[in-house]
This record gives sequence, structure tokens and C-alpha cells, in this order.
Amino acid sequence: MLVPFQELPEEARIWIYQANRSFTADELIEIEQELTQFLTQWAAHGASLKAGFEIKYKRFIIIGLDQEVTTASGCSIDAQVHFIQSLEKKYQVDLLDKMNVSFKQGEFVAYKPLIDFKKLVKNKSVSANTIVFNNLVNTKVEYVNDWEVPLKDSWHQRFL
Repeated sequence: MLVPFQELPEEARIWIYQANRSFTADELIEIEQELTQFLTQWAAHGASLKAGFEIKYKRFIIIGLDQEVTTASGCSIDAQVHFIQSLEKKYQVDLLDKMNVSFKQGEFVAYKPLIDFKKLVKNKSVSANTIVFNNLVNTKVEYVNDWEVPLKDSWHQRFL
């Protein structure tokens, strides 16, 4: 059951998929339609899942699930991953590679492999105050409060 993302409770489970490039305006329209279709049918053991999504910065796909209604099963999570893989293939984009870092440079969102990001920190091209995206958040309240944080307040701080 698809619901507006804003209506999901704070405890909703969150998955964040970051793209290695920005989506075009046309791609965003198509991806929103595909997400709507997928989440409308998404189920766990035949029970409809109450889920919503949003796309941020033309680059991040955020899927939220209200687990108070029905929890995700292994099969439903597999279905989500297969759906994301289909988006990767269709749009020639990486969404599942967790070994990359996205961070803000002004209003621009940069994307770098982890090894390159470490070099940027070492060379002082990014600072402790650079805003990074913590895609490891698990709940909506964490997403709202701890997704965009200064490098010094994130798991990335170990590179300082």
C-alpha cells in the first residue's frame, strides 16, 4: 500500500540508494512512476506493505516502510533489491554500491569512491564541516535528523 512518505511514522524502516550521478528530469518522472507501481504491489507473504518513497537531490532514492502494519520479510526485501537492480540496468546507474561517499560542495552533491574521498580529506579538500550523507540510517527519525550531517558528526569522521 503506497502512502505519502511524510505520513510514515518516525519508526519507519528506511533504505537509501544513492546514485553515482544525478538523474535527468525525464528519468525522475519515469523512476517515480516505477517506484509508485512497485510499492503499490509490494507485499510480504501476501500482506500488503505500507510504504512510501521520496527522491532527494535528483540522486537519492529513499524507501520507507511502516513496520507497525506489516514487517518486511526476506522475500520482500529481495524483491526490493531486484527492483533497484532493474533501475540500475535500465538507467545505467549504480545504486547498490555502498563503498562510495556523497557529500555537499555548496549546493552541488559530489559522489566519490571511498578511497578518493579519503584522499580529499587528507588533502584538506573537504573539512570536518563538510556535509556528508549518512546512508546507513535505519529509521525515518534518523533519516530526518542524521542523514545530512557534518563530516565530524558522521561515521566518516574516522578519516579526519
